[in-house]
Amino acid sequence: MATGYRPEWVQGAFVDFIESRLHPFWSLSMPKIRLLARHRLSDDLIALRFETNRAFRQQALRTQEGWQGGQYLNVSVALAGIFHQRSYSLVGLPEHPLWWIDDSTKAKTSKNPLRHTVTVAIKPQGLVSDYLTKRMPIGTTLQSSVPTGSFTLAQASLVKETEHNQLAPLLFIASGSGITPMLGLITEALHNGHHVILLHYNRTILLQSQWQQLATAYPEFTYHLIDTADASTYLAGTRHLTADSLLTLDLSLAETQIFACGSRALLTSLYNAAAQITLPDGKSLRDNIIVESFGTNFFDATHEPTLNKESTAPPQTVYLRARQRQFSSDTTLLAAAEKAGIRLTHGCRQGICQLCRCHKISGVVKNIQTGKLSHDGNEFIQTCINVAVTDVVLDV
Repeated sequence: MATGYRPEWVQGAFVDFIESRLHPFWSLSMPKIRLLARHRLSDDLIALRFETNRAFRQQALRTQEGWQGGQYLNVSVALAGIFHQRSYSLVGLPEHPLWWIDDSTKAKTSKNPLRHTVTVAIKPQGLVSDYLTKRMPIGTTLQSSVPTGSFTLAQASLVKETEHNQLAPLLFIASGSGITPMLGLITEALHNGHHVILLHYNRTILLQSQWQQLATAYPEFTYHLIDTADASTYLAGTRHLTADSLLTLDLSLAETQIFACGSRALLTSLYNAAAQITLPDGKSLRDNIIVESFGTNFFDATHEPTLNKESTAPPQTVYLRARQRQFSSDTTLLAAAEKAGIRLTHGCRQGICQLCRCHKISGVVKNIQTGKLSHDGNEFIQTCINVAVTDVVLDV
């Protein structure tokens, strides 16, 4: 039975093309953001507030209530005719006022609710970040993803309670700009009623006013801002994170979920500290750690060799089923493929943006950030932070 005339050219892509010519912010299916304002959080951290288009809001609200603390945006920026993609952590939560928005700003934006905006925090370094934080005109429109990422409270299965029928305590550990995903995470955790402790290691004290406001509003929140150049701020008498640093905290570590984000040195220190702490019933503190890192050169707590482009591991064969190609891998799957002249989809190359995520059909891989081995069956992995331990088949 005929269902009516449907010309093939009337497709979403065609509508998007027409709308983009009428107005660069309009799109039927493509999430876009438009720069509204910048706010300096510190000398080396800038917050950028964006208005979201209708496609962004529809897609974000279809999968979840806006977004979760700890997630990020993939943003595409055209510079000199070349598109660059970067990932930036979201600050705050949907419909949650940011601490620097004063009453006058709220009044001006009352017709555009906060849920129609997103804010990211950026460290002005590198080609793209420098442009976004210093030179991009207000009102510029960018293509973006919807909020994404698994560095969230939900990842830790926090619905379970402690043996005392209380919500599990949470410890957030960050260094440098690794503090940015913690802003939304901690706010969400406090709203949910968790006991929260923050450790932030940095060259200067950052966001002290914000943390003090939260501590005043939530007595169950404690924070320690460690200025690595000021001995009076140290925990356990050291500028570094150690087992003694963790043991000085008022926490039952066996029941505590740890979120960590920062440099290789911080994550290495955390895993080494966790290995030195004995928990009851044969439990390992390492199993309580969830990591979001800014680099792949990560030393495992077992002191195994770090794997990067220059180092080697026993070579394994990687099969790309869809392409009917194969290559030998003695480093990360992404680097080995590129060495063999095979281009795989990727973004940040640091395990953050998830663009390199693909389906592993069989074989065992090792995550070079956490040291964890995968199982031998079907699962999704990231090629930029995994090395082949056995022969591997990827659905690529």
